[in-house]
Amino acid sequence: MKIRGRALVYGDKIDTDVIIPAKYLVYTDPALLGQHAMEPLDPEFPKKAKGAVLVAGRAFGMGSSREQAALALKGAGVLAVVAESFARIFFRNAINVGLPVLQAPGIREKVKDGDEVELDVEGGIVRNITTGEVIVGKPLRGLPLEILKAGGLLNYLKNSR
Repeated sequence: MKIRGRALVYGDKIDTDVIIPAKYLVYTDPALLGQHAMEPLDPEFPKKAKGAVLVAGRAFGMGSSREQAALALKGAGVLAVVAESFARIFFRNAINVGLPVLQAPGIREKVKDGDEVELDVEGGIVRNITTGEVIVGKPLRGLPLEILKAGGLLNYLKNSR
């Protein structure tokens, strides 16, 4: 599974309250959630997110467990999230809603805002097309990869009957 897009680079410890503030948790429509993604940190994020790969530092998605965080990013048009590390629950929620995620230590030093990047989720590789740099991350394998390839957990379960 390969994904290519423009990098939007953010910092460490971006929690789920920043990804989608609690006041929007009454909504379930990804497009509506996407209009408010990252609102406290970057009010312009929804305008920049379509076709982008979100690149972040350590502990991305920490905080409360809310599926809406991954749905908001997907609804905003984010193609994938690459981070130095993830909160485990966000990582699984992203896979379950069909949002590709890849852990790649050191990614923030090697990708700048606006760089063109290509991810190979199965191989765990990030290529910075702009600079030619290759970053080795942690490949996604097994059931999480199968769920992601199916487009999320619900699709996986429908197709596995």
